[in-house]
Amino acid sequence: MDRFDGRTALVTGGSRGIGRAICLRLAESGARVAINYARDGAAADAVRDHITDAGGQAVTIQADVSDPDRVEDMIKETADLLGPVDLLVCNAGIGGKGADFSHANWRAVQSVNVDGTILPILAVKDGMIARQYGRIVCIASIAGLRPRPQNVAYATSKATVIAFVRNFAPVIAPHVRLNVIAPGLIETDMITNMDQQRRGRMIADTPLQRIGEASEIADMAHFLLSERSSYTTGQTLVASGGRVAVP
Repeated sequence: MDRFDGRTALVTGGSRGIGRAICLRLAESGARVAINYARDGAAADAVRDHITDAGGQAVTIQADVSDPDRVEDMIKETADLLGPVDLLVCNAGIGGKGADFSHANWRAVQSVNVDGTILPILAVKDGMIARQYGRIVCIASIAGLRPRPQNVAYATSKATVIAFVRNFAPVIAPHVRLNVIAPGLIETDMITNMDQQRRGRMIADTPLQRIGEASEIADMAHFLLSERSSYTTGQTLVASGGRVAVP
């Protein structure tokens, strides 16, 4: 129930952090993996080499996920190289410039985090429905579940992703399942430069008293993509060490 032999997975933003961990986890379970990246080709190549050195199949595909034409090309290239996309993980995202309320910052964040999530889903949905098989996971954030006045653009983008999943999952059911993960503080490049005092406060505010690991989010994504979650769609699963709880 948790193997993906013969299945093709596409992970956007797959070269680093959570995306990298998900690529490796899916490859370990037998999936052929397409690793999307925007700029860091060397990091994407390193993930690919890690997978192929272990006997798996993987390719790297450069694409700006906020560009509809490039997204369509990415889906076609994946199909040509590995087969039609069966498993899609929309992970690509940016943090934006915090309290910058300029239109430029707003558009940059929404383009990557919202359009960059929705466009790949729209690009694969018809094929998945026709084949009567598809599993999609979006990576959001607990920022989308509670006020984040210090980064309104980012929090709004993640809340939009959560709302999209809730509303779109019934559209592509019953053969395609769509869910979202809302991580809390995870040890990735995004928090490398975080102020140590703020980091300490966030850990103190976390019931489990630690920062999460990318591998833990990868395990949750694996669960949602697998048949172990066969009766789950349209849901938001929170992985925040207890900082945020939903009904």
